[in-house]
Amino acid sequence: MFQIEEELKKLPAKPGVYLMHDERDEIIYVGKAISLKNRVRQYFQSSRNKGAKIEQMVTHIARFEYIITDSELEALVLESNLIKEHRPKYNTMLKDDKSYPFIKVTVQEAYPRVLFARRMKKDKNRYFGPYTSGGAVKDVIELVRKLYQVRSCNRNLPRDCGKDRPCLYYHMKQCMGPCTGHADQRVYKENIRKVLAFLNGDFQDTIDQLAEKMQKASDEMRFEDAAEARDLIRSIQKIGERQKITSYGEEDRDIIACDMDESLDLREQDAVVQVFFMRDGRLIGRDHFYLRVARGDTRSQVLSSFVKQFYAGTPFIPGEITLQTEIEDAEIIEEWLTSRRKQKVRIVVPKKGTKEKLVELAWENARMVLEKDRERIRREEGRTIGAVHEVEDWLGMKGLDRMEAFDISNISGFESVGSMVVYEKGKPKKSDYRKFRIQSVQGPNDYASMEEVLTRRFTHESNGEFDSFAKMPDLLLMDGGRGQVNIALGVLDKLGIQIPVCGMVKDDHHRTRGLYFNNIEIPIDTNSEGFRLITRIQDEAHRFAIEYHRSLRSKEQVHSILDDIPGIGERRRKALMRRYRSIEGIRDASVEELAETESMNMGSAKQVYDFFHPNK
Repeated sequence: MFQIEEELKKLPAKPGVYLMHDERDEIIYVGKAISLKNRVRQYFQSSRNKGAKIEQMVTHIARFEYIITDSELEALVLESNLIKEHRPKYNTMLKDDKSYPFIKVTVQEAYPRVLFARRMKKDKNRYFGPYTSGGAVKDVIELVRKLYQVRSCNRNLPRDCGKDRPCLYYHMKQCMGPCTGHADQRVYKENIRKVLAFLNGDFQDTIDQLAEKMQKASDEMRFEDAAEARDLIRSIQKIGERQKITSYGEEDRDIIACDMDESLDLREQDAVVQVFFMRDGRLIGRDHFYLRVARGDTRSQVLSSFVKQFYAGTPFIPGEITLQTEIEDAEIIEEWLTSRRKQKVRIVVPKKGTKEKLVELAWENARMVLEKDRERIRREEGRTIGAVHEVEDWLGMKGLDRMEAFDISNISGFESVGSMVVYEKGKPKKSDYRKFRIQSVQGPNDYASMEEVLTRRFTHESNGEFDSFAKMPDLLLMDGGRGQVNIALGVLDKLGIQIPVCGMVKDDHHRTRGLYFNNIEIPIDTNSEGFRLITRIQDEAHRFAIEYHRSLRSKEQVHSILDDIPGIGERRRKALMRRYRSIEGIRDASVEELAETESMNMGSAKQVYDFFHPNK
């Protein structure tokens, strides 16, 4: 048995990462330390003021483990990776998992292209971005191709010059057509130079050229060409308007500020972090991110967690990160980001001037987003966490987090399937859903089928902690009343597992009316969020089973029971189904009647008959 006091004495005075586990052996917190011995011991010292979140977490710690590293920097990287992998309950978690697109110019090619890229690679190409909108990137690429007539195809040039006819873009005058072999490479390269200047924000030369072209076309009464030039000018001006905000200096910078909603009486609170992306001194975009924050977390802690999680997952790291407030471990985070960027990265907290005003602007945007979403957050909490608390009150439980619901459905009377859906914190966790094809039960026997499903679920050998079977539920929800509940309790008792089981009872109109728990039916308020949650879970279990039905009935996946009969191939199976229309019809036919079927003989007819009547 794990003795915390004894294990604390064994901690080394070395840098590393520590992982706190609860009584169910789930990782609930991950942290790093310069000295594991000093840091971990602090959690269990009653004299220290640890804050509400840590006080609560410590009460749930059943054991801890640690990983030694060679340096604090290695510990920081490992901590970031483990938080992202395990998503511990008491760590501040970034809810968003966004990626930002780039514009790539393939400058190493003889005839370069301008492409949409999801990530920036270490190659010889030029990248611009990241941009906050994929749609905006595609608009810019389309505009650049129209302006400078650069190719979009993936042909290997000049090797493939003249081998195929030019594409439609050539005939639309949106490509110089280097594939024809007639495009002047020097002119093409000059256009690429203009593309690079354009993407760097130098629009004026292009606007002047288009204005001249528009005027000339107008003078020559080519009004369509003039209108096209005019529209291109407007598009460029629109892009330019998005970049009016400039900052001091011409370096890349991210400006980050956050606001936290402390007005809601919740066990967890929400925070919004706003990021302004400054590239070459221009604001190219902004984005906001939601974080799950425990009560008692400070703004500094939230920003520190955000910086580590966000820059662990983004391909582009700017030279400067401007923050709203000082954060812990700023120096070691700078060192980590510098190693990732291969160039110096600075974390600064401005006190006055332009940078401070931009930070204040970012905070104001975060505050507005949070204000706008306050009602949404309150409603979401009511629908999820609040609903779970109502179910806890009905059942007299505490700590209800993970609920698993099961349902059984029949297909054509001879095959059954089972479904398992998972809800955590009142929300569906679809990655943990599972479906079962009944193997040991013939015919529509729901109780026997449920017994098989539950036995397979709780005896399944886990393939790792990310396997949905590796995590035990806090509550089992059965799609039915006493009968289904007793089946579940019987399986759990046989396996020596203790998990509360609750039945979702429906009325004569197939609507949920109550919960069957501990041998009594508990009436529930049909106007409550808890009732709506139970109904959603029940409907979801049924929907998931029905979808599995449909997939089994599809032409590619359907499996006939006749396939299991030796000597009955596709031709005979089709002949039997044409004559008898259903499995029941084949089962009820005599040997003589089966033998009269096309392609069948007395031997094959007896095999079919014996398969359906093994005891005769």
